[in-house]
Amino acid sequence: MSCPVTSPNDPRQYRCLTLPNALRVLLVSDPQATQAAASMAVNVGHFDDPQQRPGMAHFLEHMLFLGTDKFPDSGEYHAFINRHGGSNNAWTGTEHTNFFYAIDAEVFAESLDRFSQFFIAPRFNLELVDRERQAIESEFSLKLKDDIRRIYQVQKETVNPNHPFAKFSVGNLQTLGGDKATLRDELIAFYQSHYSANLMTLCLVAPLSLDEMAQLAQTYFAPIRNHQLSKCYPDTPLYRDSELTRFITITPLKTQKRLTVSFLLPPVDQFYHNKPLTFISHLLGDEGKGSLLAQLKDAGLASGLSAGGGINGYNFKEYCISVQLTDAGLSQTDNIVADIFRYIRLIETQGLENWRYQERANLLKLAFKFQEQIKTLDLASHLSINMQHYPDNDLLLGDYRMDGLDKAQCQQLLALMNPDNMRLQLVAPGLATEQQAPWYHTPYAVAPLTTEQLTLWRNAQPLPNQQLPAANPFIIADACVRDITDDQHKPVVVAEGKGYRIWHKQDKEFRVPKGHMFLSLDSAKAAATAKDAALTRLYVELLLDYLTEFTYPAEVAGLNYNIYPHQGGLTLHLAGFTGNQEKLLALIIEKARERQFTQERFDDIKQQMLQSWGNVAKAKPISQLFTSLSVTLQKRSYEPMRMAECLSNVTLDELHDHVRGFYEKVHLEGLIYGDCLAEEARHLAHRLDQILALVSSPSDESARQLVDMRGKGTLLRELDIQHPDSAIIVYYQCATTSPKDMALFSLLNHTMSSSFFHQLRTQQQLGYMVGTGYLPLHRHPGMIFYIQSPTTGPLQLLQAIDEFIADFNYAVMQITKEQWDSTKKGLIQQVTEHDANLKTRSQRYWASIGNKDYQFDQREKVVAEIATIERAELLQFMMTHLRTKHADRLVLFSQGEQHQQLEPLQSDNMITDLRQFKQQANQFLL
Repeated sequence: MSCPVTSPNDPRQYRCLTLPNALRVLLVSDPQATQAAASMAVNVGHFDDPQQRPGMAHFLEHMLFLGTDKFPDSGEYHAFINRHGGSNNAWTGTEHTNFFYAIDAEVFAESLDRFSQFFIAPRFNLELVDRERQAIESEFSLKLKDDIRRIYQVQKETVNPNHPFAKFSVGNLQTLGGDKATLRDELIAFYQSHYSANLMTLCLVAPLSLDEMAQLAQTYFAPIRNHQLSKCYPDTPLYRDSELTRFITITPLKTQKRLTVSFLLPPVDQFYHNKPLTFISHLLGDEGKGSLLAQLKDAGLASGLSAGGGINGYNFKEYCISVQLTDAGLSQTDNIVADIFRYIRLIETQGLENWRYQERANLLKLAFKFQEQIKTLDLASHLSINMQHYPDNDLLLGDYRMDGLDKAQCQQLLALMNPDNMRLQLVAPGLATEQQAPWYHTPYAVAPLTTEQLTLWRNAQPLPNQQLPAANPFIIADACVRDITDDQHKPVVVAEGKGYRIWHKQDKEFRVPKGHMFLSLDSAKAAATAKDAALTRLYVELLLDYLTEFTYPAEVAGLNYNIYPHQGGLTLHLAGFTGNQEKLLALIIEKARERQFTQERFDDIKQQMLQSWGNVAKAKPISQLFTSLSVTLQKRSYEPMRMAECLSNVTLDELHDHVRGFYEKVHLEGLIYGDCLAEEARHLAHRLDQILALVSSPSDESARQLVDMRGKGTLLRELDIQHPDSAIIVYYQCATTSPKDMALFSLLNHTMSSSFFHQLRTQQQLGYMVGTGYLPLHRHPGMIFYIQSPTTGPLQLLQAIDEFIADFNYAVMQITKEQWDSTKKGLIQQVTEHDANLKTRSQRYWASIGNKDYQFDQREKVVAEIATIERAELLQFMMTHLRTKHADRLVLFSQGEQHQQLEPLQSDNMITDLRQFKQQANQFLL
């Protein structure tokens, strides 16, 4: 029995133990948690797939959810989790599979009984084999046009074919085809030969004592068999000489231009105490003045750079430097690679200095010391995976350790970052290709790097204008939390005047020297038209681009910020250690007022935005429908392609005119929450008011307008989406915004979601993306049903949804009073889940301000209403709002390319002109 090293800011208690079957367990006692969580990580992944059965590990992950000897019903586990306010998921990676869930802590023992049986006595029901391999096919189909997956498959095709990484990982009907009884036999053999207690790590998190949790672990997980297995992957290199010094060109579906330089390194897990690659990436990925990225930006060759990504596994680490190219950069890739090698040599000769290492190490030390808590589900999943990589004492600290600069380690790794140990990958439209990767049909070509290229890069030496980062003025050696001077239990207005209002609350619970600052500027010019909205977004992107070089040191030091547009204007969110927040804010305001946007950066950023908006049309259908839902219903929200049309011909002068107009009249609303004193918030508010007074006059808040669906009946809108799958969203809106209506809609969704998923996805196999959701828009509660289907057209999908709704009242009437009470209790647990950290709490407060919930008690009112709802009342509500033939609802859909022969979904009540529809529709105002 042992305990991991913990953060001084962590109130939880931990205990490591190993059960007699060699299962390693980490127990986490969290008295504040309202939900308990469990996660099992298994050292088995797609590297273990039989050569003739790609996707077997993934298929096994799916089948384990579908019934055990003790709990044979295939939908029982999911329904139990959902009924008790929980959530669950799983994933399969290269070498690991992870199963995890969270649930109401009061039924933790019952949930563990169900969960543990996955690893003790799964049924692998023969009748479910066809159904679940169809689900794998749907998941595969969902990503057929996903560039990340398509490019990943090219990488698999171009590594050493004898390495396990080369295997097709997901699986589909082809790889999992054949006689279902034969497949089941193979599945059972795979399970028995790979799943063993000694390869598993379990993490339990709950508001229970460590002794109680130890007893739960023993009771439910000791019966897992230990086959005393050991991992024995082949000692085969990821890349042979014939796969190195290669130039790989790939044509994507979405418009993008990206150059990736990758180096083959040995596995680096054993270096975690010192993290040499973290240090090297800290220097290579710098974005400040004189950095590699700044140099490429100044030359007009790149818009972004990241260092340190890449795949890794049991005998390799691929280290990648990825550059987002401009059009000019696309034609100068050799020079860009030379600049990268010059900078690597600069690090090698000048960068390995203790003070630089200590800057990065100090940031991790502070991050660990003032570590913020995360949700129990995320904590359990993260720690169960950490148990596969770290010894017990480092399960929490391992990610943060930087014990000292080991120059020899760094030099060893930097020496491997040379042209002869490199591969180049260029992803861009229109490149010459000569073959297609299987499964995803990705066009690509592979060619050897030329002698001229290799000679240029071998001889690359640092240039005078290349420089390593200066000492970071934002990094603090330590921080401390101030005494509490504020007795407020909710945010209060500390400063208010014509055109501005600032809220403040000093944190009393999380006690970290951090804060969150939200500042929203409303302007009538922000999004009055599609062109205004496009110009506002362009302004935000240019501003962020311009600020990067000046603010990057602050971001490195744990001061993060983002600026994002919304229907009323734009918002600045600033977060991190409070010591230097005002300093960063002052810098952002100073640089924002300069607005020194060059024509070159204007052209590059505008082109990037046009590409990004064009790529929306290539996203998966269900994602496009979700985007269009808000566009259809919100007055000042516009289709990406419409904004792109408006932006295509705008000039830099027009942008400057728009920005001037934007600031003519503004309204400022802000929230300052965390380790900040009320007097500091007041002082900041008055400074902001003075700054705004120099450039603008006060204004009222911008109205948020939502289309009123009353009297519309079933309103249809079809999107033309080029994709094999069909997709549909059915949205029901509530006309009123009372806590009672919010309670009814959220309870209806909670009651329906598990059954909808089980019936339409698991039983009817309509698709992989299937679900329901509670969706409030501008405070108006609502509910959606959604499906993306590779097998069925939108007419049939709508019929299936309508049949489910029509039959659901019988299902509600059949559940017991105990089940009804636990369903309500589970929802209440979800709604009132304790805020995990400062960030979550600040976002909730900011959302309340946005929704004009100035008492910050809306969720408490909703919970009080949920507690009083009887079954008959919910049934009546459903009959009134969902089942009637005259129900007001919006149906968004697309007909897949492989369903064109099916009967189309048509109606006299179609939206054919969105602009006219929104202009003529009645509106709700927030």
